[in-house]
Amino acid sequence: MLEFILFSCINSIIYGLLLFMLSSGLTLIFGLMNVLNFAHASFFMLGAYFAFQISTYIGFWPALFLAPMFVGLVGIFIERYGLRSVHKHGHVAELLFTFGVFYLIDEVVVLIWGRNPVAYKVPEGLDFTLLTIMNTNFSAYRAFMILISLGMFAVLFFVITRTRIGLIIQASLTNPDMVGALGHNVPSVFMYVFGGGAALAGLAGVIGGNYLITEPAMAQNLGPIVFVVVVVGGMGSLTGAFVASLLIATLQTFAVGFEVSISDLLAVWGIYPGEIGSFFEDILRIQISHTRGMLPYLFMILMLIFKPKGLMGTREE
Repeated sequence: MLEFILFSCINSIIYGLLLFMLSSGLTLIFGLMNVLNFAHASFFMLGAYFAFQISTYIGFWPALFLAPMFVGLVGIFIERYGLRSVHKHGHVAELLFTFGVFYLIDEVVVLIWGRNPVAYKVPEGLDFTLLTIMNTNFSAYRAFMILISLGMFAVLFFVITRTRIGLIIQASLTNPDMVGALGHNVPSVFMYVFGGGAALAGLAGVIGGNYLITEPAMAQNLGPIVFVVVVVGGMGSLTGAFVASLLIATLQTFAVGFEVSISDLLAVWGIYPGEIGSFFEDILRIQISHTRGMLPYLFMILMLIFKPKGLMGTREE
């Protein structure tokens, strides 16, 4: 039991920090720019594929820097020549536009790399066991993922809350006319914020692509959960996204190990499903581990009902 708890805690931290890396860019775009970017997970996928292609020729370490930069340039291009024109028509137009971008990027990836997973591997320099705790191996690459994630959180938090750039970004959302009157190009600010958010998703793809599986379905698998993190954490709150990522990862990771159902718990009190009815008997026999996929969305629904601003959000939408 102790080993299960330890193993689950380690996996929760790693998966949670990966979710934060992916959701941090959306937090900036969704929270600071007030833009619904349905295609954000596609930038994550592009980061993984770019890193795979670059690492094939010149290695993982150059890909760690080049792939996010290329993804950021793609994000800047999309914002400048597409989203900027759509933004003035409201959230519905933004959502439809980014929905189309999502599937466009997905099809481009399939055309170039195919539908099968690519062999994007962990770099040899980090592919070893760093330590072993109670028969649980902790690899050096997992430690590297944790360091990159924590470093990203620290840098983003400092830039947004303690620098002049962060103040301009926040002021551009709340009072764009005043920021423009002070000599700042507000559309350019939004363009670079969108590109920066895309680059952060690309960095998450570089780090997580070889930890997970680099395939065209990776954007569809992780895309919805990113919005859950942003909503639960609170609009525009990096700290909230950080906490929500760890909470959701812990919820899903620990749920996998619980091979018990409600009927098992009722049996402890002397109540057996057969006494209730066949339909309810089947429902009550569903194991907690089988509900892993729905738990984050149930958590989000409850959050929207009882605390619409999220854990640390301050703005009403």
